[in-house]
Order: sequence, then structure tokens, then C-alpha cells
Amino acid sequence: MTKSKDAFVVNPDIGEDTIDPKQVPWWTSSRVGLAVLGFFGFVNVYALRFNLSVAIVCMVNGTAVRLNSEAETAQTNKTNSNPSNEYFESSCGLISADNNATVMKEFEDGNIVWEKTTQGLILGSFFWGYLATQIPGGWVAVKFGGKRVLGLSMALSSFCTFLTPIAAQTSHIFLMIIRFLLGIASGAVFPAMHTMWGKWAPPNERSKLTAFTYAGGQAAIVVTFPIASLLCKYGFAGGWPSIFYIQGVLSTVWVVLWMLLTSDSPEQHKRISHIEKLYIRQSLKDTVHTEEGKDLRVPWKSIFTSMPVYAIIISNVACDWGGYTLLTNIPTYMKEVLKLDITSNGLYSALPYIGFWGVINVAGVLADLALKCLSTTNTRKLLDISGKVIPALLLIGLGYLDCTMKGLAIALLTLGVSLSGFQYSGFLINHMDIAPAYAGILFGISNAAGAVTGFISPAVVGLITEKGQSRSEWQTVFYIAAAIYLGSAVFYLIFSSGDLQKWAMEEKTIELEELNKMEEKTGGIKDLENA
Repeated sequence: MTKSKDAFVVNPDIGEDTIDPKQVPWWTSSRVGLAVLGFFGFVNVYALRFNLSVAIVCMVNGTAVRLNSEAETAQTNKTNSNPSNEYFESSCGLISADNNATVMKEFEDGNIVWEKTTQGLILGSFFWGYLATQIPGGWVAVKFGGKRVLGLSMALSSFCTFLTPIAAQTSHIFLMIIRFLLGIASGAVFPAMHTMWGKWAPPNERSKLTAFTYAGGQAAIVVTFPIASLLCKYGFAGGWPSIFYIQGVLSTVWVVLWMLLTSDSPEQHKRISHIEKLYIRQSLKDTVHTEEGKDLRVPWKSIFTSMPVYAIIISNVACDWGGYTLLTNIPTYMKEVLKLDITSNGLYSALPYIGFWGVINVAGVLADLALKCLSTTNTRKLLDISGKVIPALLLIGLGYLDCTMKGLAIALLTLGVSLSGFQYSGFLINHMDIAPAYAGILFGISNAAGAVTGFISPAVVGLITEKGQSRSEWQTVFYIAAAIYLGSAVFYLIFSSGDLQKWAMEEKTIELEELNKMEEKTGGIKDLENA
């Protein structure tokens, strides 16, 4: 198909600069409404993903599991010091077994006996499902619309959450199946949201809109952990089941609001103002808005031979490695290396999440401001590399600290994790820069590669720290994370791009007659021509 500049313009006499962005509503706009709904959607997504991590503490009879473990390893414990049963002898003071016993009493009412290996299988079963639907979820979202895919995914997630207490009390195999299904449902959420923002977010607002939406995940972690802990102790239906029932209800309410209030594109939205619709359309005039359900021709060969795509994939893998390595192991590190008691541990473990959430939103605003003086390519590189190089250096420094420098260690850890939030305005949005029409598919590809680290990085950390959870062992963990961060930063610096790729415009031209037909429905063009 031969393409011309006129094929992308609503009216030959009306240029891209006809509408002044300052005249377009912001706080009352439909795109901000989508961002707010998306934010709470990701609060639910992450709450449903991580609720079991808290609930399992009060579900399981920790005393029985510990006694079983001690009986099996009694001989080993005689010859090797076990930090959970001995005194920590250091200049940081002594932490005795009495403290651990006090902690166990808080949850001794748990009636389920699952060994550590079984608990690991249950928690890990989510990621198998999550990995399976990344690419298919993106393809289906592009073909049929992100709204329906995201809504149905969250509806299935809510259903699985309601079933979790029943499954847990029936069999750990049943629970693993439920968690696997939850992973399948959750895997399509990110690609679906990316697909929608590819049609809704003007380039000069893309960073802050998407960053705010995805920051809901970090807000969920900050909120879910303490609330779930309270429900464990004071909740109904025996305590821990109330976590899943309440979150299941909240998620279901969100699904109803989502299906009623959102649309796949501005053209389909019933309440959007005409000026906002025309503004979004003109700002994305080089992007196809494919009609859902029609034949979808995805340029797979071009995608898998594109170096900017591989730059995003490598960056996604590095980001997830750092996230799964650090965020999932922070409580363990603070207990074993910094020797923090359980109360302080819970408080300080939340700090990186709070900082991460804040930096994600700040980075989104900074990225959109930077676009006024930098190209999209340089803006993405600046934000992404900042979110990798600085945290890498901080992690290297963290490896040399021990429990005698708790304050400095906590500060470095919090800064390192928080500043990695700059990546959310780097590679995480880059899919929409290079191929907005296929953003969901590209995100599915890169996030599928990144999700693999959900299995690998915890295993690597466990293998390195299994002997003594010492500072030197954690130093190795931080070195590996820093090396992956730095290596991916160099790759992204060389090969990434913020420009719309040629293969992303193929077979995607919006013809003049189609645009005029859309305008006839609103009457907008005639009004502008008569003005």
C-alpha cells in the first residue's frame, strides 16, 4: 500500500498544531480518568498476587513445620550454627531464640502444615501461569481490545481469589492449580493496559500517564502487607481467609467500574469531549487504531530482527532480575545480615516500596518535561540508564556494609530500589514509542522474558546464601544484580530507540475517507472549517 502524508491527516487544511494542548482539559479528561481507574486496577492486580505471601505466614502452623525441620536436621545443627536457633554473636548485640519463639506464638493458630519446599512450590506456581499468557495476552488485546481482555482477566483473578481459602484447606495441589490460573489471568493485564495506552496516551503525556497507572502495583505492596497482617489476626472466617474474601470483593467492584467507564479507544468513548478526542487522534496520527476483530497482520519477522526491540527485552530482564532478587529478599537480608527484629524489619522492608512508588511518578513527570528539550530516544536512554547505573553502584556499596552500619545500609538499599523506578519511564514505555499499534504484543514478549527471572533469581539467591546468610554471600548477590544492571544499561544505550519504526507503520495507514467518516459522526471538522 502506498502511503502519503495526506493519508494521516484528518483534513488537509488542518495541521497537527491546530489544537493547542493547553486548551485541552486535563484534570477532568477521559485519559486521566483512565489512568486513575488503571491505577486502582494495578493496586488490585498486585494485591491479589502478593496476598498469599503474607497470608501463608498465618495459614501455616509454623511451629510444627519448624519442629519437623529440626528433627530432620538435628545432626546438621549440632555441627553448624543455625541463626534461627542460636545467638547472633556480633557487635550488633545478641538476638536469641526467645525472640523467634515470641514471633511464632503470634501465628501458632495456623492449622496447615506445609514444609518450606511445598510453600515454595505454591508461591512459585503463580509465575508459571504468568509467563504463559504474556505474548498471547498482548496479541488478543491488540486484536479484540485491551478493555475486554483486562476486564476478563481481573474477573478470573477475582474468582480464583475467592476460591483460595477453599483450595488451601483442601489440598496444596488444588491451591497450586488456583495460583497457576491466577497467574494466567494476571499475565494478560500488563499487555492489555499497554495496548490501551497505545491508543489513548499522547506522546508528550505518555510517561506520566503510564507511570501513574503502573505505580498502583507498588502502592498495593505498601498497603497490602500491613492490612493483610491485621486481617490475619483480627479478620473474620478464621482470620486469614478474610484476606482473600475482602480483596476478591474489592477486585470484583473494580471490574464492574472498569467495564462501565472505559473504552478501548477515544473514538469509542461515550463521554469524552470532542476537543480531547481530536487532540489525541492528531497526536497519534502516525499510529493505526485497528478495528478489533479484523485480520491482524503482525510483522513478527521485523519485530524479532529489530535491535530496539531487543534493547527493551534485555532491559526488561535486568529490571525483573533486580526486582525479584531485591524486593522478594529484603526481609531476609534485613533479618540475617542487619539483625533487625521482626517489628523493625516490617517497617524498614516497606521503605523501598514507598520510595519506588514515589520515584515512578516523579520520573513520569520528569520524562515528559525532558521531551521538551530532548528527543524521545535520548529521554528514554537517560531515564532507563539512570534507573540502572545508580542503583547498581549503590548495591555494590551495600555489599560492604554489615549490622554495625544499619542506618547506612537501609539508606543505600532504599535508594537503590527506589531509584530503579526511573526505568518505568525508560524501557517500560518504550514499546509505545517504537510501535504503538503493537505495544501490547511487544510488552508481552519483553515481560515474558523478564518473568523467567522469577524462577531463576530466587534460586540463585538461595544457592548463594544457603550456607550461612553471611554478609559476604549477600555481597555476591549484590554484585550479580549490579553486573546485570550495568550490562543491560550499556546494551540499551547502544541499541535503543524512541522513534516510530518503519515496520510499525506498514499496513496501518488510516485513510482520509475513514477519518472523514469518523468526523461526520461528531461534526467536529465542519465546525472547525466554519470558524
